[in-house]
Amino acid sequence: MTRYHLGGCIGKLLGIAVLCFGISACSSLPAELSVTDENSVIKDYQTFSALDGASGQHVRLGGVIATVTNLSDRTRLEMVNLPIGSDGKPDIRQEPQGRFIVYINGFLDPVTYAQGRLMTVLGSPLAPEKSQVGEFKADFPALSASAYHLWRVTERVVIHEPGSFLRDCDHWRCRDSFGSKTGQVIPEVK
Repeated sequence: MTRYHLGGCIGKLLGIAVLCFGISACSSLPAELSVTDENSVIKDYQTFSALDGASGQHVRLGGVIATVTNLSDRTRLEMVNLPIGSDGKPDIRQEPQGRFIVYINGFLDPVTYAQGRLMTVLGSPLAPEKSQVGEFKADFPALSASAYHLWRVTERVVIHEPGSFLRDCDHWRCRDSFGSKTGQVIPEVK
């Protein structure tokens, strides 16, 4: 006679469903950065800079905050562009593609929105603006943000050590005396 453990199967299926939901939730775009027609959103820096201020389109770009300037009624951010994924996160493994300027209505605290923080913005194009980085003067594409999301970088440490099948001692005191350990720090945007 064969016995089926229905509870075990349901538990496994439930675990798989939760895992799939967790993975899909991790890769979703923050609600404030979404629009109804995703196909019309410009996500490429080169395409955005070629617009030369032409409006009528949504632009979603991300990158690193270079400068923050609070004006009387809005905040001006100068950002170094990084490519973004479908989840809106700037890809910190990619090389920067250029700079752009963002205007956000209201006050943004320069301590929270500090130089070096990662941010993604959604907005409409403005006319390019003259700016200066050190002695270099250039025209940078600009946009007026309707929404934005500030990201944080976390680090995960992975330590690789020889498997326990290589030694006959599995006690914590034996770990230091056998084999070498290697590790890796993996930065992640969240």
